[in-house]
Amino acid sequence: MELTILGCNAATPRKNAQTTAQLLEIKGQLILIDCGEGTQIQLRKLGIKFARIQHIFISHLHGDHFYGLIGLISTFRLLGRTADLHVYGPKAIKEIITLQLKLAKSWTDYSLYFHELESAESELILDHEKFTVETLPLDHRVYTNGYLFKEKEGPRRINKVMIDKYGVDVSDMENLKQGKDIRLEDGTLIANAELTLSPELPKSYAFCSDTAYKSDLAALVAGVSCLYHEATFLDNHQDLAVKTKHSTAKEAAQVAAEAKVGELILGHFSSRYSDLNEFIVQANTHFKNVSLAEDGKRFVF
Repeated sequence: MELTILGCNAATPRKNAQTTAQLLEIKGQLILIDCGEGTQIQLRKLGIKFARIQHIFISHLHGDHFYGLIGLISTFRLLGRTADLHVYGPKAIKEIITLQLKLAKSWTDYSLYFHELESAESELILDHEKFTVETLPLDHRVYTNGYLFKEKEGPRRINKVMIDKYGVDVSDMENLKQGKDIRLEDGTLIANAELTLSPELPKSYAFCSDTAYKSDLAALVAGVSCLYHEATFLDNHQDLAVKTKHSTAKEAAQVAAEAKVGELILGHFSSRYSDLNEFIVQANTHFKNVSLAEDGKRFVF
């Protein structure tokens, strides 16, 4: 599982600070999470093939999280896209996007599916053959969801040493991955466990967009491999965090600690701060394995 930060800053795009957008790769599948203004420029800078993106997840309808969506959808059309595109987001996202396409007389030549969300409870919204996606209800000024991405268990891994020892034919590899025993040419039956290794442990990623501190969030993201949690403010602006329903670095770290996650990534930084290292310092009072999001930065977990 690999995460690429396309943008991680709050409110407005700046010369060297893009608004929220992330690209998540799960077992060869590319997923776009949020789509702030300028997202497609960031994708081009990183050499991403647009056609590989089949699912887009929008957390909420504030501009710094979805104003790039109509541009990206339009560019897909100009590039001759034919593959289906699925967009998940708050109720009304379909109305917003289709109105723009209608008035511009720029209907897509590919099928565009909207999956509108309105539940206040966590729900499974995508059951793909390789992964699942669940919503993480958040507490912001408008209806907002985070998203929990979980790999499904993969096939068993081939134990090359034992394969060579028994001279197992290459034609049996797929059966071995599926957990089947193998009968050799001389009639000997070899148990699958002797020829294979356990599958890699499935990874998981939780994306928590704009939100006030939410005490029940930790239970929903318990044990995830990596948690991204917004941290717009430092402690000295706690009053602004409460007023705008955002989080501080310490509050994000508190969620990570309670959930016992593997790694915490902080992002959505207010432009008022010149030294972002202070976010790590404050987060470390609750949780140690903390990284800062950075435009163009990749995380592998």
